[in-house]
Amino acid sequence: MEHHDFFNDNSDNYKIFRPAYPVEMFEYLSKISLDHSKAWDCACGNGQAATGLADYFENVYATDVSINQIAHSIVKKNIHYSVSISEKTSFEDSFFDIICVAQALHWFDYNVFWDEVKRVLKPGGIFAFWGYSWPSIDTKIDKEISDGVLTIIKPFWAEQNKILWSHYKDIEFPFKKLNAPQFELITEWNLNELYSYMMTWSATKKCIEVNSADFLEKSYSKMLKIWGNAEGKKQIKMDFCFTAGRK
Repeated sequence: MEHHDFFNDNSDNYKIFRPAYPVEMFEYLSKISLDHSKAWDCACGNGQAATGLADYFENVYATDVSINQIAHSIVKKNIHYSVSISEKTSFEDSFFDIICVAQALHWFDYNVFWDEVKRVLKPGGIFAFWGYSWPSIDTKIDKEISDGVLTIIKPFWAEQNKILWSHYKDIEFPFKKLNAPQFELITEWNLNELYSYMMTWSATKKCIEVNSADFLEKSYSKMLKIWGNAEGKKQIKMDFCFTAGRK
């Protein structure tokens, strides 16, 4: 499977306009981990998951195929960033207490990646992955997001995104799944922040390149009438999925 780098030219926005992962999720991962020495954040992007792990694990190793994402990563003293594909690394055997993949598992070559995870994860170690897709606010706003944005950019999504949208249900998970709680991913954004977030989507950028940004401007104008004060924040819930297992 070819490695894609859709976010390479948009790392600053990707870092700013992405929802923070639930603190309760990282607390849970810490609770079920047998040790807290070394964690690996695969395909870390700019380090959003790594920063959460860094509050609970002594050393977090964060890797990504994108040089630009690593260059724009969130700095924390116990996070060690490096450029690497996830399917083949230089880490030692049985090196990690926990391995996590946030918003990225659908890009991997599973046949190769699972072998690498088994190699570098300690016996009894935790493997967890999670992801999110569409924002939901209320019926009228959700309809405009669907009609004014999602329907138009639909042809521009990569095929792999369907794996995420299905909550990874067809992936052959190599470990025994834990009976994990289902966490909620909730944030608060104003109208500009919502549209800035949708601008980070690879499909949005591709659609603009091929056509123009007219559809987004039209949708924003319609949404403004529904939203009210553009600076007013609203609670936004993301469609979120989480799975954890033990080696």
